[in-house]
Amino acid sequence: MSSAEVLYEVNEKLQYAYFPTTATASLLCGLEDGTLVEVAVVGNEGMLGVSVFMGGETALTQATVHSAGHGYRIRAKALREALARSGGRRTGNLQQLSLRYAQTLIVQMAQTTACNRRHSVEQQLCRWLLLNFDRMHSSSLTMTQELIANMLGVRRESITEAARKLQQAGILSYRRGHIEVTNREELETHVCECYSILKKESERLLIDLRAA
Repeated sequence: MSSAEVLYEVNEKLQYAYFPTTATASLLCGLEDGTLVEVAVVGNEGMLGVSVFMGGETALTQATVHSAGHGYRIRAKALREALARSGGRRTGNLQQLSLRYAQTLIVQMAQTTACNRRHSVEQQLCRWLLLNFDRMHSSSLTMTQELIANMLGVRRESITEAARKLQQAGILSYRRGHIEVTNREELETHVCECYSILKKESERLLIDLRAA
């Protein structure tokens, strides 16, 4: 999965579902003026293309890779057939786990919307960074401030100022599009409650996966 690769567009009929392993991708909501705003981030905890098993055949968001890496893809028809076969089995089957992930994704979208409405740009940036680092299992990320601003739907200058404050506090190191967390614990003290809500929901999903 290459950086900036568009896996599918809004309203596009889904031919595949994708399961990132080392890559991360953004689900983006488009506006009439062409603006794209991130509503969720997906890594190796989930999948891209939930409409495949939610009763629809078209994508409701655009999926774009923002951290290059690898993943698996499966034809939509094959996934639906596998889900149908698993429907009558014990608790923890593929169908139930897929629906649990869809619930986790809905929670992330809802919490992201609330966060973008009510919390400061600095808090939004901290949430965004932590969610990405959790999915990458890394403390560094290659991403320009302009791209982050586009993801969050805010001005680039606001991201620059927020990143400057975090860098001055010894929490982040930012150089030529390369972001590294130098104090993870301190970063978590600057984030809003949205991150802990989303982290708990993801942990619930992982417990279900391990049980299965």
